[in-house]
Amino acid sequence: MALLEARGLNVGYHPDRGQRVWSVRDVDLSLEPGEFVGLVGESGCGKSTLGFALTRMLRPPAHIDSGSVIFDGTDIATLTGENLRQRRRGGFALVLQSGMNALNPVRSVAQQFGDVLSAHARKDEKLSKAQVRSRGMDLLDSVKLLPEVLDRYPHELSGGMRQRVAIALALALEPQLIVFDEPTTALDVMVQKAVMDTIKQLQAERKFTAVLISHDLGIVLEATDRVLVMYGGRIVEDQPSDALLTGAHHPYTEALLRCYGDPRADVVELQGIPGAPPDLTLPLEGCSFAPRCELAIDACRTTQPPLVPLGEGRAACLVRAQATKETSHV
Repeated sequence: MALLEARGLNVGYHPDRGQRVWSVRDVDLSLEPGEFVGLVGESGCGKSTLGFALTRMLRPPAHIDSGSVIFDGTDIATLTGENLRQRRRGGFALVLQSGMNALNPVRSVAQQFGDVLSAHARKDEKLSKAQVRSRGMDLLDSVKLLPEVLDRYPHELSGGMRQRVAIALALALEPQLIVFDEPTTALDVMVQKAVMDTIKQLQAERKFTAVLISHDLGIVLEATDRVLVMYGGRIVEDQPSDALLTGAHHPYTEALLRCYGDPRADVVELQGIPGAPPDLTLPLEGCSFAPRCELAIDACRTTQPPLVPLGEGRAACLVRAQATKETSHV
């Protein structure tokens, strides 16, 4: 049984002035217990908005317009107030892409652990300062930070240390699902690797379901079990990570792969993707990648392709679906 299922999920930004932006369009996805899933795509494709929606961290002007997010049997898209607060404990958490933005700059790390634990404590549960410090030290140790970090403020920590504190805070409520939104952004290469190694170790040990949102295909392919490719607010491909480098895929996925070079190769050739991403203020007609796709046919501009079997997973491409159908009849 899936831990989380999103069905027909639509998220829009509704500013007081200006045009509505359809950031997430009719997304269906399932996450299994203990699974590590990557979510990739260009900037502005809706990755972070989807991550915020799945963890109910959207803030106005963003709203879930329609659809459901069934987490452990409960539609959390409909929860508000106290019901939502209670569901976060042992439920779901989000790690933001910048530790400095995620942490309160005027609270010590110990105080921030206290804030999280007290905000989600049961009505009959009271934690002393000693208990908070003990819990904080255990969590810091799990992300390879020393106990003295508890008494420091965010500005006294390096970028990598702040990100580890943010991960420790997410672990404080023992979630079954953690969404990591670009957790290595703005970190140098060595720190990126160390942070990702910590995330992978924690996920393997604690068996929580993880979603890694990233622009870096190399990091995603190395860390995850499955990759979701997002374009124009929709999931256009869903494949096992070890199958993404071989065989036919959605043309957008293939274009992304051409932008990624193996650093171990003697000669690395990178390509860009011609054209521009779709305007998300406009209604969706046909395949949103059709204007940039060298394989597009007339039907691609008028018919919205569903996710159908392709290779070991699924892709939303009429051309690939037709080729698969013809091959199966040979």
